[in-house]
Amino acid sequence: EAEGEIIEGCRLPVLRRNQDNEDEWPLAEILSVKDISGRKLFYVHYIDFNKRLDEWVTHERLDLKKIQFPKKEAKTPTKNGLPGSRPGSPEREVPASAQASGKTLPIPVQITLRFNLPKEREAIPGGEPDQPLSSSSCLQPNHRSTKRKVEVVSPATPVPSETAPASVFPQNGSARRAVAAQPGRKRKSNCLGTDEDSQDSSDGIPSAPRMTGSLVSDRSHDDIVTRMKNIECIELGRHRLKPWYFSPYPQELTTLPVLYLCEFCLKYGRSLKCLQRHLTKCDLRHPPGNEIYRKGTISFFEIDGRKNKSYSQNLCLLAKCFLDHKTLYYDTDPFLFYVMTEYDCKGFHIVGYFSKEKESTEDYNVACILTLPPYQRRGYGKLLIEFSYELSKVEGKTGTPEKPLSDLGLLSYRSYWSQTILEILMGLKSESGERPQITINEISEITSIKKEDVISTLQYLNLINYYKGQYILTLSEDIVDGHERAMLKRLLRIDSKCLHFTPKDWSKRGKW
Repeated sequence: EAEGEIIEGCRLPVLRRNQDNEDEWPLAEILSVKDISGRKLFYVHYIDFNKRLDEWVTHERLDLKKIQFPKKEAKTPTKNGLPGSRPGSPEREVPASAQASGKTLPIPVQITLRFNLPKEREAIPGGEPDQPLSSSSCLQPNHRSTKRKVEVVSPATPVPSETAPASVFPQNGSARRAVAAQPGRKRKSNCLGTDEDSQDSSDGIPSAPRMTGSLVSDRSHDDIVTRMKNIECIELGRHRLKPWYFSPYPQELTTLPVLYLCEFCLKYGRSLKCLQRHLTKCDLRHPPGNEIYRKGTISFFEIDGRKNKSYSQNLCLLAKCFLDHKTLYYDTDPFLFYVMTEYDCKGFHIVGYFSKEKESTEDYNVACILTLPPYQRRGYGKLLIEFSYELSKVEGKTGTPEKPLSDLGLLSYRSYWSQTILEILMGLKSESGERPQITINEISEITSIKKEDVISTLQYLNLINYYKGQYILTLSEDIVDGHERAMLKRLLRIDSKCLHFTPKDWSKRGKW
């Protein structure tokens, strides 16, 4: 009887197993109810958990004693004036520290260096990830990371100019290496502060749709349908994948227990027999497009979204199953897709991909990036990121991924930026017994990582300090040891000698 009272929008504790295989009862919201053969199933979203953990549960897993019914006035909920947010969801308070993050840090009077700090810019429609940031707030470290050995402390020092040289030495004070600093060459670049905390949010709804970027979801159409996974299982080659999120495959396919995909052209079929019939006709044994990189069994193919529209659209449909922050546009013409594959005797099997705009006004070198679940936690994500920056180096540009990043994407990028920058700092050589020096611009030019990402990473690692009138980068033993251990595990690397890539100037072309 109590089961019959449960309606969409109710909140109550639901039993689930955590990653340590222990039972827990987190608060969850009922998004949908369905009846199968007289048995009710409830689709639940665990509050403050990522949507990929949403699932159908039976009433045995519900704690009906603590049920919270939705408020009547919340039938058409709004958040920031937009329809479609979760029913009855309480507005989260903005912490005082976040409100105060716009304050400019004091600049000591003894500094004689000229600071070219980024000015506050007008807010771009699109919400938190592109908020205007002051020179100090764009460099605040992320305080959410609780698993790092190094304590992240916001230093009460001014933010360094990208052209001001910083000395590098270990924490015990003895000079490791010294290079005379040359003022870094300035690149034309707008300062968009990288607010790492806001990127981590998976349910922030922007105040208006973004006018920039490419595949970023504006979340204004986040209705009850798109909040629920609609594909039960995907068979792709020798792998079966459980989708994490909604993807707009045709409605008639959403009732199938398994959706079958050709792993080479990514076309979808209703049954194994359909797939087998398709494979007798499909000549592809690798993604369409040009192979621009090969080393060992790893290859990268460049696919033009205009020339290979069908493949590009099918790739977007598959990727949307595992990307929540991106929306799907069937107009793939303005994009290039770089698909990473692993080769064996049967062909080139897709591992992951990233897309990028042919022309980006905001220095984006990645729009969407994904490693398929069977290949995650094996170093392929960093390889994709490294390859995107290798292309930027050939193009002679700095680049940054389009925001917001997913939670897993943010972790991968932070790790890549940290390892890449530490690799440079630890490779600096001493000259004339002086401490080595380097500028933010020089790090950016060597790595093609955008200046704002370099600075935010140095702050996140808590390396920047102010000492005797100059900026120093302090490399503690913990940082050095942790970096060396991480690099020993990082076996997959991009070899620039194996890259055969000629960038095109898309601005001179009448049509993509």
